[in-house]
Amino acid sequence: MTELFISAFITLFVVIDPPGCAPIYAGLTKGASAVQQRAMAVRATAIAAAILVVFALFGERLLGALHIQLDSFRIAGGLMLFWIAFEMVFEKRTQRREQRAEKVAADPLTEDVSVFPMAMPMLAGPGAIASIMLLMSGAKGTGQTLVILGALAAVLILTMLSLIAAGPLIRLLGDRVEAVITRLLGVLLAALAAQYVIDGLKNSFGI
Repeated sequence: MTELFISAFITLFVVIDPPGCAPIYAGLTKGASAVQQRAMAVRATAIAAAILVVFALFGERLLGALHIQLDSFRIAGGLMLFWIAFEMVFEKRTQRREQRAEKVAADPLTEDVSVFPMAMPMLAGPGAIASIMLLMSGAKGTGQTLVILGALAAVLILTMLSLIAAGPLIRLLGDRVEAVITRLLGVLLAALAAQYVIDGLKNSFGI
């Protein structure tokens, strides 16, 4: 059981990538208060957990019933992530917040990124869904199923802590450094999105 837990933990940790998601989350929540950032981090992790648990328990039957291939998730998720990356690089999100601030006399509204793109497709993306479904397909009995779900819970707790800590660390660096980092992360996110689409097309057309 210990070996299974370690194997599942490492697999899910690499796929979900908490250290990699944290700075991207900090860039997406630029301008939000610390309380809002913590709330969105907890909400994103909880929603991602719910999605992954559902796919872990019912994924194969659900996709089969809807006649949906996992590569469709890769392509759709990649296109959505690319749009977010575009906004990060060209500061479209900052401009939108400034426009909202002019319209709202009180505190400006903060865009909630907990559902999209953080929970889906950043945390509970095609890779994470495929990984948890693959791990569960090899589970024998309730004991191994619980071990895999325990590994998933451990990774998601680390992810939540990483997201909560990312904002304060980025703020300490200052606005100029933060802007550079946000643009750089936007480029990296665009590359990740492109890879999702490429992988989906390759698998779909057997390239």
